[in-house]
This record gives sequence, structure tokens and C-alpha cells, in this order.
Amino acid sequence: MSDDNPASPLPALPRLDSIGRRGLCLVLAAPSGAGKSAITRALLEADPTLMLSISVTTRAPRPYEIEGVHYHFRSQDLFDAMVAGGDMLEWAGLLGRSYGSPRGPVEQALAAGRDVVFDIDWQGYHQVRKSLPGDVVGLFIMPPSLAELEQRLRHRASDSEAEIARRMATAVSEISHVREFDYVLVNHTLNKAVAETQAVLTAARLAMARQTGLEHFTHALHDPQSR
Repeated sequence: MSDDNPASPLPALPRLDSIGRRGLCLVLAAPSGAGKSAITRALLEADPTLMLSISVTTRAPRPYEIEGVHYHFRSQDLFDAMVAGGDMLEWAGLLGRSYGSPRGPVEQALAAGRDVVFDIDWQGYHQVRKSLPGDVVGLFIMPPSLAELEQRLRHRASDSEAEIARRMATAVSEISHVREFDYVLVNHTLNKAVAETQAVLTAARLAMARQTGLEHFTHALHDPQSR
């Protein structure tokens, strides 16, 4: 039988591990009520390799909140010391309380090739991008319309008219920063929004710049003895 016969078995290819890569930070930002937290939860449930960046806060824990799960609860003095020591990737004050993203766990995850999801606002996104240049992908989540966003806010909580008006004004301000992000999606339905977010994450994972093990991988394809 000729070696050119298409039925002939192909030579076995060398078995290779996946290409080693550096992890990335996926920052999800959105106005309140656009579905950011629901999308984040769905991502984490679907992909156990993802890590959520747990924020540090100076506010007191609520009865159901667990240290290290919902937040890292710290005094203002300890929080200020972390900021001064460069141990925060981003931080901000809100209503007399401080919130921030600790640097250490994120840098350890990235070095290990693990991806980290951030549920923060557009200002935090810029700070994280400055702290970790080249490691951050930003996705802005839009509501279908302002009318739909207002309806979601009204159904979600029993806020006063003044509070709803304040949240809507904040939403308009936040949406004005949408062009500062790498990607944008409109959250018509949760399932579609989650699928689109997963697509963004997959594309970011496959970027050439992240494939730190690409040279070794391709070399091993040509020379299996080098593995």
C-alpha cells in the first residue's frame, strides 16, 4: 500500500500541555441596576478557575456577611496603611467609608495564570489599569434603555423618589465613560449577557501577549525531544 494513501495512519503527534500564560483582570463596570453583579455571579459559577477580587472596606459587616467572602473588613487606620504602602490596586471613599482592591492576591493569581474578575466602577477600572498595565480588560455593561434601568431600580428596592433620581443621575454620568472601555454589551437578557461576557473573556485569554509559554510550546512541536 502506498504511503500516499489517505487511509494510511498519520504519525503520532507529541502530546503537549496547554500553553502557559499569564492571568488577566476582567473588570466589569456598569450603572447600578444594569446587571453587573448577576453577570459576575454567573461567571464565577460557570468557571471555577476564575477568582473574584474581594474588596477591603472600612464599614462594619452586615449580619450575613463573612470575612474574606463578601469583604475584608478593616479599620480605617489599617486601610490607610495599605494605601500608603502601595498594597491597593484601587481605592475610593464613599459616604464616609473606604473601599479598595488588595494588590497581593491579584498579583499572585496573575503570576499563576489565573484570571481575576473585578466588580468595580469606571474610576476603579482606570486605577487598576494604571496599577497593572497590560493585564486589564474592561467591559462596560449597558442597560437596554434608561427607562428600563429606572424600572429595574424600582423593582429591586423600595428606595425613595429622591434616591431613585440620584441613582439615575449617577447612571447617566457613568454611561458617559463607556468609550473608555475595551468592550461594551447591552444587557437585554441575563443569559445572553453572560454568554457575551464569556466570549470577551475567552478572546482576552487567547491574546498573543498573554501566551507566555507560546515559544516553548511551538518549539516542542518541532522538537519533541526538547520537552
